[in-house]
Amino acid sequence: MSFCGSYRHDDVVFLLKRLARLPFVDIAHKEKLIQSGARHYSEMLSPESLPSSRYLKVFKDAYAANRQQMARDCLSLAALIAARRAGPITLVSLVRAGTPVGVILKHLLTRVMGRRADHFSVSIIRDRGIDDVALHHILKQGHAPESIVFIDGWTGKGVISRVLEQAVSDFNQRNGVAIDSGLYVLSDLAGSAACAASSADYLIPSSILNATVSGLVSRSVLNESVGPGDFHGCVYYDKFEPHDQSREFADGLIADGIAQAGRNGIPEATPIDRAKVAAISAEFLRTTMALHGIVDVNLVKPGIGEATRVLLRRVPRLLILRDPGALDVAHLKVLAKEKSVPLIIDADLPYQAVSLIRSALDG
Repeated sequence: MSFCGSYRHDDVVFLLKRLARLPFVDIAHKEKLIQSGARHYSEMLSPESLPSSRYLKVFKDAYAANRQQMARDCLSLAALIAARRAGPITLVSLVRAGTPVGVILKHLLTRVMGRRADHFSVSIIRDRGIDDVALHHILKQGHAPESIVFIDGWTGKGVISRVLEQAVSDFNQRNGVAIDSGLYVLSDLAGSAACAASSADYLIPSSILNATVSGLVSRSVLNESVGPGDFHGCVYYDKFEPHDQSREFADGLIADGIAQAGRNGIPEATPIDRAKVAAISAEFLRTTMALHGIVDVNLVKPGIGEATRVLLRRVPRLLILRDPGALDVAHLKVLAKEKSVPLIIDADLPYQAVSLIRSALDG
């Protein structure tokens, strides 16, 4: 039932059901179905394509520019996890953005901090919660509830943090266990994570690509193909194997983290001011929705990571950048140009980038 995607077996176990055949829905049609309420986003996938050569160069440039910062944050987050968990650690990353981070953390915890760590990657879906079958599987494998740490790449508005908190609280109540529902991330833009290495909106390079940096696994699926006792579903893009970046990306960050620890020791991470970050997020959402006539908060995607997701797999209405000359947003400009998405500049933006999704009401 479980597999490791394109990663090594000791990197991660995906607790997902591989779906052999799944009808793909083009992005525009999928958007109409989602916004009309006809289908939930988790029931459908749009076809993924390989990045253009120009876009791939932007990814490699971003990786070269930001890998040391990401490695520092991974090392800081590993230190925070080690300090907050006694005994073996069970990393549970959230598919897909959490998976590369979980792979890196697993190796830093074991190879730098001498801690035993296992890593599973599971599905969580807005409005539907976390995969209970996957959580039961982890516990049945002998992993203690108190050893579990949930991992993601970043927060945007904090929706997944809140979904996770409610879903795990419900799971605990039903099953008489006490799993910590807190989310651990590299960058928390919403002030919603239990623990974060940073609150900076910087380009986490793995946010630029889809499957080819996440073990060749699709976004998770929950539809009629998934039975009551199944893990949530996914598609494995074996046709992309010659172009996969997943192992190379993670191995590079692991090496960087080990080297940094060797030179400077393990960093002492300072907790972010969650209340301040949350206040900035709330004020931004209020003013942006009013300015652009938006009534559905789900159509606003703040931060580089979320803005990238919109341009890759939704129907964007607008891209807003704070500084169009910043290297961290170069890939967004490429995507906006390729997809004819309007771009405006707002020097007062609290984030480097924001994408707005086109409302189905706009036609």
